Amino acid sequence: MALSFTEDHDNRPIGVFDSGIGGITVLRELVKAFPNESFLYLGDTARLPYGSKSGDTVKQYSQQNMKFLASRDVKAIVVACNTASTQISESSFMGLPVYNVIDPGSALACARTENKKIAVLATRGTISTGAYTKKIQAILPDAEVLTQACPLFVPLAEEGWYDDPLTNLVAFRYLQHLKAADVDTVVMGCTHYPLLKNSIRKVFGNHVHLVDSGEAISLLLAEDFKSKKIAPAEENQHSTLTIALTDASDHFENLSNELLCAVMSSEIHFETVSVI
Repeated sequence: MALSFTEDHDNRPIGVFDSGIGGITVLRELVKAFPNESFLYLGDTARLPYGSKSGDTVKQYSQQNMKFLASRDVKAIVVACNTASTQISESSFMGLPVYNVIDPGSALACARTENKKIAVLATRGTISTGAYTKKIQAILPDAEVLTQACPLFVPLAEEGWYDDPLTNLVAFRYLQHLKAADVDTVVMGCTHYPLLKNSIRKVFGNHVHLVDSGEAISLLLAEDFKSKKIAPAEENQHSTLTIALTDASDHFENLSNELLCAVMSSEIHFETVSVI
């Protein structure tokens, strides 16, 4: 089916990328929020994880990923990776709008906190940049921001152990001191972490706000669709979802189908690609 582009509507897909399964949590929220839109998800599975790599390496990988998405005629790019978002400062790439997950996540945390005590859970790479602390305190200067690297969360999520006794123990070990600090808002600053939301919730309780990158960026995109910064797809447009992987993985495909089946009305097309 040919894609169309007019001043009022743009049926081209939205490009989304991450190194692995974590970005599927962002994709899931986007698909749920915008059922008329088509999406092209790039999982850089051949080079994951990004969280343990140097900033220069992550930036190089991210630029290659964005170039690939641009070559597939997307209308916008979502950097569905917190580590990559710390290395992408531009708001456009090859004429396409670029959305990172740190800016909307920080804004949503500031909007939801009541006692101005905010915790950020992320990879060591993201924590080391101080990106969330800087952004949150730029919005809310008197906010107290506590950070915690949770490196074991990523392999637990990749393994599919979303609400497992071992995951619950690891979450308690990482997060108990933050609960004692009386934080009322927790930013899940890695796109894998929403998969472990149940375990994180068990530590903090139901009264603490959990900020999900996918939800935050969906709210921002909704505003930009409304303001026509980005032209939305036509109503009742036949939407498509393609997942392109840099290294074929049955495990990734199975997890993706499991996570997206509740929000997808059409079949997911998988392919293996090179971005170099």
